[in-house]
Amino acid sequence: MERIALGTGGIAVSRLCLGAMALGGVQDEATSFAILDRFVELGGNFIDTANCYMFWIPEGTGDESELLLGRWLAARGNRDDLVIATKVGRRPSFPGGGLEHSEPLTPERIGAGLDESLARLGTDRVDLFWSHRDDRETALEDTVAGFDAVVRAGKARMVGASNHASWRVERARAIAASTGAAAYTAMQNRYSYLQPRPGAVLPEGGHVHAAAEDLDFVAGTPGTALLAYSSLLSGVYTNPAKPLGEHYRHPGTEARLRVLDEVVAETGATRNQVVLAWLAGHAAPVVPLVGVSSVAQLDEVAAGFDVKLDAGQWARLTAAA
Repeated sequence: MERIALGTGGIAVSRLCLGAMALGGVQDEATSFAILDRFVELGGNFIDTANCYMFWIPEGTGDESELLLGRWLAARGNRDDLVIATKVGRRPSFPGGGLEHSEPLTPERIGAGLDESLARLGTDRVDLFWSHRDDRETALEDTVAGFDAVVRAGKARMVGASNHASWRVERARAIAASTGAAAYTAMQNRYSYLQPRPGAVLPEGGHVHAAAEDLDFVAGTPGTALLAYSSLLSGVYTNPAKPLGEHYRHPGTEARLRVLDEVVAETGATRNQVVLAWLAGHAAPVVPLVGVSSVAQLDEVAAGFDVKLDAGQWARLTAAA
């Protein structure tokens, strides 16, 4: 699997990032281990989780994904071969709380949150530590200082911003530059081939969709990348039992699906594979972040990076509206 540089510290990540949100929570341990093993067999090395997955399921604590990854890393002994990312900022401040009770991004909580994550993961550092949300109630200078502290302590190699607008990332980077602090080196926002209706509020709590300005920002900022979550819209492209939500019901969706199916016919690939090939073809480095529930799904997804769209196909897909 192809790899690209992330940041300036010599870290190379696979073009597919495996989202571990449901592993250990929705997927049982045997299935989760099989998915992780197959991902590594396919050449993947980039795995993304958070300190809150999946607190919203019945009896969920938010520890499930990190604990599962910790058991798998211990069993396989392959920690040094992988790029592990986790997040802080969306764990409820007390058991039973919701997103409206998210932990603050203060230096104290950033440091404590990472220590808790490291204990669950069974490792002494993460490769990428994300701010899971843009906490407007905490001074940005304090948040930048908190992330810098964990980098200086050797507990995180890089830091990134999830569910942020690019102007806020740039403002944080300016603060970091003026103080000599570690700067955000990646963004993680929702992004796929189909686009929601302009102005629509996404029903999934906390999701921030990547805007054109975000892609432009990443393309113009060397060493950064956009991790695109919900890149396959939870199976909507290929599973008729999963209809599109109302926020995707507009004429542009119909036009894009028509062109998508034309390119599917031309390439012999699946819809999912063409979508992933389109994402990988952006001028801005885009790394699709995909969660799967089976090894078979992972195999289909990984094959999408073998699909090569010609310039005309990519342009047609992009222009459809």
